[in-house]
Amino acid sequence: MRTDVRRQTTTFTGTSLRQVRNLGILAHVDAGKTTVTERMLYLTGATHKRGEVHDGTTVTDFDPQERDRGITIFAAAVSCDWDHHRINLIDTPGHVDFSDEVERSLRVLDGAVAVFDAVAGVEPQSESVWRQADRHRVPRIAFVNKMDRAGADLDAAVASIRDRLDTVPLVVQLPIGREDGFTGVVDLLRLRALVWAAGGDSSTEGPVPEGLREEALRRRRALEEAVAELHPAALEEFCAESTLGAETLVTALRDLTRSGEGVVVLCGSAYRDRGMEPLLDAVVAYLPSPLDVPPVRGTLDGAETERAADPAEPFAALVFKVHSTATGRLTYLRVYAGTIGKGDTVLDVGARRTERVGRILRVQADRNTDVDRAGAGDIVAVVGLKAARPGATLCAPDAPLLLEPPAVAAPVVSVAVEARRSLDTERLASALARLAEEDPSLAVRTDPETGQTVLSGLGELHLEVAVEKIRRAQGVDIAVGRPRVAYRETVVRGVSGHVHRHVKQEGGAGQFAHVVLDVGALGEAPDGAGGAAGAGAEGFVFGSTVTGGRVPQEYVRAVEAGCRDALLEGPLGGHPVTGVRVTLTDGATHSKDSSEMAFRTAARFALREALRASAMTLLEPVVEVTVTVPDGAVGGVLGDLAARRGRVSGSTTRAGTAVVTATVPLAELFGYASRLRGRTQGRGTFTTRPAGYAPVPGGLTADR
Repeated sequence: MRTDVRRQTTTFTGTSLRQVRNLGILAHVDAGKTTVTERMLYLTGATHKRGEVHDGTTVTDFDPQERDRGITIFAAAVSCDWDHHRINLIDTPGHVDFSDEVERSLRVLDGAVAVFDAVAGVEPQSESVWRQADRHRVPRIAFVNKMDRAGADLDAAVASIRDRLDTVPLVVQLPIGREDGFTGVVDLLRLRALVWAAGGDSSTEGPVPEGLREEALRRRRALEEAVAELHPAALEEFCAESTLGAETLVTALRDLTRSGEGVVVLCGSAYRDRGMEPLLDAVVAYLPSPLDVPPVRGTLDGAETERAADPAEPFAALVFKVHSTATGRLTYLRVYAGTIGKGDTVLDVGARRTERVGRILRVQADRNTDVDRAGAGDIVAVVGLKAARPGATLCAPDAPLLLEPPAVAAPVVSVAVEARRSLDTERLASALARLAEEDPSLAVRTDPETGQTVLSGLGELHLEVAVEKIRRAQGVDIAVGRPRVAYRETVVRGVSGHVHRHVKQEGGAGQFAHVVLDVGALGEAPDGAGGAAGAGAEGFVFGSTVTGGRVPQEYVRAVEAGCRDALLEGPLGGHPVTGVRVTLTDGATHSKDSSEMAFRTAARFALREALRASAMTLLEPVVEVTVTVPDGAVGGVLGDLAARRGRVSGSTTRAGTAVVTATVPLAELFGYASRLRGRTQGRGTFTTRPAGYAPVPGGLTADR
């Protein structure tokens, strides 16, 4: 049976939340996720021409920089209809420097499609975005793309998913043909073959080719056994019937996907339009609707509460993106409960201010369609909000609810920026402020010693894109200094029993606080230290062993606050201090002169003195680098990595291509892209992902 795939599309006309899918496309850079998005839009009739990354004609990569660089930089939201379902889709960046865009997108999504290269399998950023999705408990299905490439191997890609992502891959398709000969797939649930013509506009469904029938039956059996091991109802049927029906498999796969116990794996070639319709069917069949995920939780008057995905509930939404355009400021929302209409007044809970909604837009990347209302489950953009920032909660003024905002990554690279013409200084300051408002992972500050304006971000490319955006949008000629990394300081060997007495008397009520602190490395756990706090990304743990009420509890909290103040600047070079454990062991108060302010001040001075007396070391950010080069260039690449203080952790060779993995200080990677291209005649590529901090070798300082 031959079908025109574009005629299979159906328009979403209902209002049922069960017919809505909010999903993201996640992948390593160059795995083909933007092409997957473009083919979805084309097949569903949302676009009438295939967009191509190499031609700069894609819908979602609409920014000039994205088209120039050939990569996704900014998360783009689009909508389409398939099989009576509305699909709200976000195409996310694949480069590590823009992982914060992925984080904000995952916060508002109900599901995701993870795209993998059939040759490379799981790549570094594939693993990073997978872990991000794990943290947000976002159900996923996997699509192994580029099955038409030389060296494509579905089984090897699936093995890498199993080994590196700690999940159970449930493969529901068998490819027909290999590499250039890839023409279709066998649906293992229905045991039918789907073959695409050369142009991809039509497909033929028929029986499984005779040469693949035995292999298809073997893989179907393996799928049934894997599902039965994980799903109780499927196990009952399997034990009774020794097989599983197609309906049982679909139900079990849906349950396993939504619980995160397994991941459905499909395959195809997005560029050649093969395998996309089954992927859209899988999105509808397996990924959850807003009603299938737990109600959103937030705080109301200090108590945790939840609000169901119901248009009748009070309005609640989360801002996940802000974008300034020539025609105004667009604020992107995920509506979790209630409805919102043009002209409505909403409350920004964090800022404690109300704003009026001017317009509501159904977003199609850089093109928008006005709508009168948006309800629970919708992802839309609104015009008219002047101050709402990413992470802000918007809700009905008479029913406030504060939702948890997305986590923001700490900047690790900084550059000094200044306008080349003094007349442009104010325009540059305004543009930087607007940029930091749109992207919370960018930070702007003024260096107190030099007076320079410092722009900080997640990587060299992140800062390049930010500076170029200002140049293009504002026409400001900017001078950019050499990148600098964000160093940290930590304790190697601490001190015990450090005493500080804070006494201040200037007439009237004075200040008195007496504290005794033990300071050590975070790995040192003193016996009896209670009340540990802050053992998160800050790398600081505070505890108290004071007994007998010698220091009241409210003053203990003030001591912790004073310690946090002291950790902002370390003794080696004024860098933030991390990896520290501080224990309050004793103290004394005065009946009249003691106060929270006095104990906070005493703790700040005490910890500063204790850090100066401790053995400290400087830490620098390090990254895991994966370099892909021709086999003959490995020697030069290894030598260059060694010169950059890199530690090689692995090297593999496959089909004339070598993949080298190493841990390298971030400061040594500035300019590495051009150096690698020069050593490999333009054929070498590399990717990075953060690997934490490591001590700076002796003799190297932050000012080297």
